[in-house]
Amino acid sequence: MTVALPDARSRWRCGRCGNLTRFDVVRTSRVREYWHLDLAGEAGIEETEVVTDAVESVTCRWCGAGDDAIETVPRPAAGGPSDDPTAASTES
Repeated sequence: MTVALPDARSRWRCGRCGNLTRFDVVRTSRVREYWHLDLAGEAGIEETEVVTDAVESVTCRWCGAGDDAIETVPRPAAGGPSDDPTAASTES
């Protein structure tokens, strides 16, 4: 199953535990790079262009739920939740 990357208006949320902030992500990227080798043979990468980038899987770091539980929700500025509902309160 392919999971879409969040954009400027969306983010991931675990549908099982509500986590909004911690995920293990497996990605495959294909890049084109401009390498500049100095006279000693040391390489430096001066430009990188991402040709393809695919998220293969996303797993919730807190409860271990997989792709089927990870949903895309709006960011706070786009009408989504502003706080992580599972975060522990630090107030006394």
